[in-house]
Amino acid sequence: MAEQVQLSVRPDMALVRLEAEADRLLVRPGRTILGIAGGPGAGKSTLAVRLVEALNRETPGLAACVPMDGFHLKQSVLEAQGIAADKGMPHTFDVDAFELFLARLKATHEPMSGPGYSRKIEDVEEDSYTVAAETRLLVVEGNYLLLATAPWWRIKPLLDFSVFLDVPRDLVEARLMKRHGEEGLFTEERNRAHVARVDLPNYDLVARSKTRADMVIRLLTES
Repeated sequence: MAEQVQLSVRPDMALVRLEAEADRLLVRPGRTILGIAGGPGAGKSTLAVRLVEALNRETPGLAACVPMDGFHLKQSVLEAQGIAADKGMPHTFDVDAFELFLARLKATHEPMSGPGYSRKIEDVEEDSYTVAAETRLLVVEGNYLLLATAPWWRIKPLLDFSVFLDVPRDLVEARLMKRHGEEGLFTEERNRAHVARVDLPNYDLVARSKTRADMVIRLLTES
């Protein structure tokens, strides 16, 4: 494995660097995957969307976002299994389906739809997006892309380049409280308990996987 690249930059400069990495991947034949990992509230989705928008400005359809969160187990399944309170932890995802989806998506030459996650209903939405046949770069983002434990270890070999976003824990906590409260679906007490019992332990777990990334970006931001 090549030596890990470590940067401390503001979000705009992080985007510039990721555009350069994407350009290097696009030289390769076929489809490639750039993975963006990090704890909950690190800004993975925001950066992934900005990267895809920047790449598609010059060549529409060149890149597409693929969110890991679409592979949450559905709320009805979590409730049936008695693990709804654990939602967001590694065992509340369908890793087998996620691995199979990425492998198929990387190999196909046809349009392919995938699931997303809606915070408006706090559940999975099927066929949330479609990756066009001409798409060359998949920007996959999610907490657990770099975990070394079973069954998650099977995801990293599918990534052609991996980035870990490192954001201070206290900042992440504030972001998560704001995120959980935005749709007004839960009480502040419930949100605080969920952040303490699920989100912050997930942050600590994911932080231990950053040594497996090709690049670690410490984001310099105040909010």
